[in-house]
Amino acid sequence: MSIKVCHVTSVHSAMDGRIFNKQCRSLARANYSVYLIAPSVGDTVIDGVNIIGVPQQKSNRIYRIFRYTNLIFKKAIAVDADIYHLHDPELLPLVSRLLNKGKQIIFDSHEDVPLQIERKYWIPKILRLFISKLYKLYERRVLKKVDAIITVTPSIVDRLIKINPRTFQVTNYPIIDDLVALKDLQTTSVCFAGSLDESWMLSNIIKAINKIDNVEFRIAGSCTESYIKLLKKDDINNKVVFYGQIPHTQVSGFIQNSFAGMALYDYCAELGNNMGTLGNTKLFEYMSAGVPVICTDFLLWKKIIVEEKCGICVNPRDVESIEAAIRYLVDNHEIAMQMGRNGQIAVKERYNWKTQELILLDIYKKTLSNAD
Repeated sequence: MSIKVCHVTSVHSAMDGRIFNKQCRSLARANYSVYLIAPSVGDTVIDGVNIIGVPQQKSNRIYRIFRYTNLIFKKAIAVDADIYHLHDPELLPLVSRLLNKGKQIIFDSHEDVPLQIERKYWIPKILRLFISKLYKLYERRVLKKVDAIITVTPSIVDRLIKINPRTFQVTNYPIIDDLVALKDLQTTSVCFAGSLDESWMLSNIIKAINKIDNVEFRIAGSCTESYIKLLKKDDINNKVVFYGQIPHTQVSGFIQNSFAGMALYDYCAELGNNMGTLGNTKLFEYMSAGVPVICTDFLLWKKIIVEEKCGICVNPRDVESIEAAIRYLVDNHEIAMQMGRNGQIAVKERYNWKTQELILLDIYKKTLSNAD
């Protein structure tokens, strides 16, 4: 009889890249019996993963944290799994209830939650630091009881391993089963693909593009109308083309129709200021597509870019540096092509989900052996 595992999320989509496409599908291929409890989806089976939906009656946070979490628990416990893999801070109250039923628990910290709380716009500013410290105390009390903690980047590992020594890094490297063939780089545009918000410094990219002849900025992703209007105000030379949200299957092709992918995330405490994170996949998506990357000079990203010779790192707040990086790739087509090749080779050999899948399966093996 196969080991039964149940992934649980109250926030993420059932088709979430990290939870479903990577972790659940990997476990199913390894002959675990895999269940996924997720919000607002119908019950179904996809790629060997049994998806169980929990309808949301309300969208407000108070309902989600209290009432909805209880509905999630009822669905989850009905699965009667051997291991429960929890993906959201709202689910921490379930830990004691699951432990009382003799279950093993893995907690997956996708983000540095205390730092994230300090940036939550909907929490009154005067309360953010207090709530962040309160969460830290609660997190420490709960997470020391779980069988394992998984997270995505070294800075969060360093913090959580002090709470629980069974803390492991499983990074969001891309799945490369469908690695695209390299193309000759287009010399007319740079691109950005992803969720659009001010943290990605799109306004500075547009300001840099305004100074360069015969280069446009192609943007694909979901965004509020108000932010689109702000970006259009910066687009004084009509150099920006907005594509809206495109299907995931079309992202690589979209990227390949440019000569560089832009990954200029702003410095912030949540990402360790100048340290950065490996939890975001954008850097590796551009590398997978075989285009050079122009990215923030985060220490973690810069190490990869320099070692693999696959792009240029700049200060995302310095428009002149962004402009210079774009001009360099425009003026040095063969070097840009080699950067694209280098990035794709690096992803194929090192920065891919297969390397992380081995770590995930080993964590599950160790968790099960600790129960014997």
